[in-house]
Amino acid sequence: MFKNITILGAGSWGMALARVVQSNNANVTMWEFDKDDCEIIRTQRCHPKKLAKIKLDDSIMISNDLLESVKNAELVVLAVPSQSLRKVLQNLKAIDFSNTSFVNVAKGIEIGSLKRMSEVLHEELEIPFEKIATLSGPSHAEEVALDIPTAVVTASESFELRHEVQQIFSTNSLRVYHSDDLIGIELGGSLKNIIAIAAGISAGLQMGDNTMGALLTRGLAEITRLGQAMGAKPDTFAGLSGVGDLITTCMSVHSRNRYVGEHIGQGEKLDDIIASMTMVAEGVQTTKSGYELAKKHNVEMPITTGVFNVLFDNKAPAKGIRDLMKRDLKTEIWQ
Repeated sequence: MFKNITILGAGSWGMALARVVQSNNANVTMWEFDKDDCEIIRTQRCHPKKLAKIKLDDSIMISNDLLESVKNAELVVLAVPSQSLRKVLQNLKAIDFSNTSFVNVAKGIEIGSLKRMSEVLHEELEIPFEKIATLSGPSHAEEVALDIPTAVVTASESFELRHEVQQIFSTNSLRVYHSDDLIGIELGGSLKNIIAIAAGISAGLQMGDNTMGALLTRGLAEITRLGQAMGAKPDTFAGLSGVGDLITTCMSVHSRNRYVGEHIGQGEKLDDIIASMTMVAEGVQTTKSGYELAKKHNVEMPITTGVFNVLFDNKAPAKGIRDLMKRDLKTEIWQ
């Protein structure tokens, strides 16, 4: 099992996972890019604007030096926002990672390239896919950090790697399943954030439970359609990184993406909402990527298109809902 683990990114999820792997006797180093935040976490063993209710063990090293952080790592956990990952990786090209494996925990699709995070990693550092895993599922950091029972899934092309990842991240309160569908697990965790924004818009407009049920069900249908078009297994989206993560992110008070949508539904401007947030709502940028992927693969994704139009084309949220309801009638099953 991995002994020396580096976590790149000291947001709430990075800190929660540092606590998890440290509890399994790993030597943990966590890198934080912001010098002030790094000093706060190093001295207070927490961050009052991220995970104020937990304290990190004194054995966890907190560093602002990226290259120093990874030099002895057997496993590197990528917990930086998806749109920042490529830039971070470009600063690591001088490091020999021939004996290092990677786990991505960011949930997003890169704007422009439309690549999944494992593809960005493979492209920038020439890491073979057999040494790349992802960890995803319904797992708010606020709850994982408090040892509230949680189940997630890890995926990799390598059985050995996903088994090792499963072991190092499993605790008495965090249960990790494994899958060989890297594409599906990454897409499910990323695209559900778009649907969560739609769910928040619905809540902000004071729509009902009927509306929410319809959004989640039809949202899952369009995620599955795109996933299949991109080579994912359809059954994956019935699992933890699909419907499980979708339900949690759309319904939870911890969801940053639902938060964004709710305030949009209440009439606030996107730029103002983002400026008010400490953490990143990945779904905002993933909406752009999801919209472009739908066009690229010729897949109908009406909810994703509707969210894109509200966020970036100034469509009124209420009109976005009405337009979805007025679409041509059709059969239900995944159409």
